[in-house]
Amino acid sequence: MRTADGSIVLGLHRSGHARGLLETAADLGITRLDTASNYLRHRSHEVLKTTAGDLLPKFSVSTKVGYFPDGHSLDPSRLRSAVEQALKDLGREPDLVFLHNPEHSASGAETLAKACATLADAARAGLCRSWGVSTWDPRPLMDFDVPRPDVLMVRAGLLVGVDVLEATEVLATRWRPSQLWGMSPFGGSTTQDVWKRFDPRVFLRGPATPTMPQAAFRSSYDLPQVDAVAVGTDNVDHLRELTEALAYEVDDKVVQEYRQHLKARQLP
Repeated sequence: MRTADGSIVLGLHRSGHARGLLETAADLGITRLDTASNYLRHRSHEVLKTTAGDLLPKFSVSTKVGYFPDGHSLDPSRLRSAVEQALKDLGREPDLVFLHNPEHSASGAETLAKACATLADAARAGLCRSWGVSTWDPRPLMDFDVPRPDVLMVRAGLLVGVDVLEATEVLATRWRPSQLWGMSPFGGSTTQDVWKRFDPRVFLRGPATPTMPQAAFRSSYDLPQVDAVAVGTDNVDHLRELTEALAYEVDDKVVQEYRQHLKARQLP
């Protein structure tokens, strides 16, 4: 069974970067923060540095580059400048820099390979400690080759379609990242109607009685199988609830049956 060992990444996409939230995360044993250069109206790095202050060294920080005030770009010079700016704004080198949703601009294999090589070069130059790719939709990327990334981040959880799950696994096999991370385990919100229509607790083993958000979150680690899941919240009680979910165990048989069901529904 998993424990609160850093398998949760606190995502700052929808966060106000509040000091109290970061303090609670640190107290709960969460050691990773994930942001992006375009979060908080392109001010996330500066705000995080200011609000976290002395707390920031307690976390490893991942960020993403690719979105600019005038749109998305995979231009190598712009990506390199974005990594340099992230280092400046955070006051430290990011532990991990992702290429952010390259499918939005990747018109071909050469474009993507050059963008990834730019981040790999930035890591070798000491501008960041490692690099990766974060993709919302891996399907357009499956036929492309890139330098081996340290981390590949993809959507995970019960709301991910079988086509995206399978594309993720194809991409992970092709690129061989050192780690695979999941994101958006609730599809954006725990209050969507979909969470009222079925009980995700069926995916967990044993007689324990987790909450439905706990069951949905815990099962996201196996859809697809990932090493960590990035989840965003400003609610410290919700964050505490999710850390407790790591103590539960997923029923592999139910997950397999679920995937077979998804596949069957996809067939004409």
